[in-house]
Amino acid sequence: QVQLAESGGGLVQAGGSLRLSCAASGSISSIAVMGWYRQAPGKQRELVATLTSGSSTDYADSVKGRFTISRDNAKNTVYLQMNSLKPEETAVYYCHLDLLMRGLLHRYWGQGTQVTVSS
Repeated sequence: QVQLAESGGGLVQAGGSLRLSCAASGSISSIAVMGWYRQAPGKQRELVATLTSGSSTDYADSVKGRFTISRDNAKNTVYLQMNSLKPEETAVYYCHLDLLMRGLLHRYWGQGTQVTVSS
């Protein structure tokens, strides 16, 4: 079993910052990728940022230069530092974890944390 515990969401004014955390626990050997997606009301879930076990990062174009993904390997925790937030980034942010098991990737999701950016 794999558990992902997210925290750090909340209400912030436009231009403000938040840091999201996602702690993984359980059977979590062979982590391939950890990252964040978000889903705004009435929209599809979209990629925000990912970080591979080899420390490669990928960001949505809309967040480049403002968001930073990082990881504490000792704590099996991934972070998303979000700066200069915009109202249109109000969404539920979901952490994901991809594990490599028997040659296949298995994806796990957190429960989501609400981020609300007021104008």
